[in-house]
Amino acid sequence: MKKFVVLSLISFLVLAFGATVYSQEKAPALEFKASGWIDMSAQWKLNVPEAGSGDTANDTLYGPVGAAAFRPGGAAFDTHEAWARSRGRLKFDAIMGKEMTGTFQFEFDADKWGGSAGAGAQRNQLGHWQADRAGLEVKHMFITFGMPWIPIPITIQAGIQPISVRGRVNLYNDGAGVTVAAKIDPALIKLMWFKPTENKNTASDDADIYGLEANAKIQTLTVGGYGLYYNMNSYQLYPGALGISATTGVTTAAVEPGYSADMWWIGAYLDGKLGPINLTFDFGLDTGTVKDRRDLAVKAGDVDYTGWMARAEVSYPWEKLTFGGVFSYGTGSDANKTSVSGLPGTNAANGTVTKTVGGYVFAPGSEGGPGDLMIINAHPDFDRGTTGYFGGPASQMARNLYGGLWYGKVFAAMKVTDMYKVTLAGAYIGDTTKHGNTLGNAVTSTGALRDDSSIGWEFDLLNQIMLYKNLTWDIGFGYLVANKGLDYALTATTNKSPKDPYALVSRLTYSF
Repeated sequence: MKKFVVLSLISFLVLAFGATVYSQEKAPALEFKASGWIDMSAQWKLNVPEAGSGDTANDTLYGPVGAAAFRPGGAAFDTHEAWARSRGRLKFDAIMGKEMTGTFQFEFDADKWGGSAGAGAQRNQLGHWQADRAGLEVKHMFITFGMPWIPIPITIQAGIQPISVRGRVNLYNDGAGVTVAAKIDPALIKLMWFKPTENKNTASDDADIYGLEANAKIQTLTVGGYGLYYNMNSYQLYPGALGISATTGVTTAAVEPGYSADMWWIGAYLDGKLGPINLTFDFGLDTGTVKDRRDLAVKAGDVDYTGWMARAEVSYPWEKLTFGGVFSYGTGSDANKTSVSGLPGTNAANGTVTKTVGGYVFAPGSEGGPGDLMIINAHPDFDRGTTGYFGGPASQMARNLYGGLWYGKVFAAMKVTDMYKVTLAGAYIGDTTKHGNTLGNAVTSTGALRDDSSIGWEFDLLNQIMLYKNLTWDIGFGYLVANKGLDYALTATTNKSPKDPYALVSRLTYSF
């Protein structure tokens, strides 16, 4: 039924648009615009994973966020890493008056200068010595058009496009879908349908996202809310890439999905100013169910999800200075009620079968993240937000460094000159996971998971230099004074603390 409604809406829009084509007296002139950026970045770090890569365990609800290389005995544990790399994006807009635009955006990646994944490697390998890599990627390809024959301003965007619903705390990614936005002053209303997964055309193993977001400007404040419904007939989202057997619930060419999920993400937010004070607030709630669809004599039963998060940021500008603070809280899972994966039929730390997940979870495939801290959750201005423990896009629901964490941060920024801005920040990071830890996996003398309340103190120094109008140089240094919440199990009953993590990151960016 849902698919019928969506397809009917699209068919109506096509017919309505087509009926007016012949009434146009003269087509407007076609205009091309190009924009983009090129960057060069470098890192020098200790015990800091790279978010969204093989360094991080992206699909987990708690436990060691660092992959095996970053735990005791691993190649990256207590060992310095350093590299340089580049990325570029090129965007073309074909503009036909105010009514229509076609957009292509391409991405080019040199994952590491001098790197190569082996013979024939192409994607992300532009830094390969001698170059000549086929590293062009299509990131966006969509049409944007208006509907002037309708009395209210409506814009439709269809194709491979960004989907963003409060990206720093909820959802951001790129994918295929349709967005319809209506402007009814003072409100903006958006309807969304996206297609994350379509595995086999002959089976009900696809996934759809249906969304509604609305906000309104009230004097100096923008107040809004959203609801996102994920109908995942196949759960996890990326079965083909994982290569896991059918009994784990992953769809392959030969079997039906082992799990399905119906999930909601509901939130409210506020942005703007109260007098001289800048204010941002977000509240998010996840709720839903993961079901067991495996061909078993006795099914494991459902797993119910309910978690929440809140984030508030306040800043006060005073001449060339800005002072502020951030508070963030995300509910954590209970390791005695929930397994690391949260899948039906899996056991929690004490051996009980998973039935509930109380930690706040990000939607599968979301690249969103807070970006408040350099070490813990990857600052977006420095190396594109990849340095840090933030886990990146997961194939199933995961903590993504809201679930299981709380932190309070204070900062002071000064615009020293028109060309130079410096920011100093300090934060305390706590752990909200129960009967276990969010980022570490320390154990007690009896072999049970240890429950620690503190992850540590982080201090960041951020420098932003405008060398020219379109050329910026960001240099950041972050240091985490680690507490027990970052300890790792060395044996079944003993632990090892890592050296304090730190990272020096530099990014030079030319925008055009």
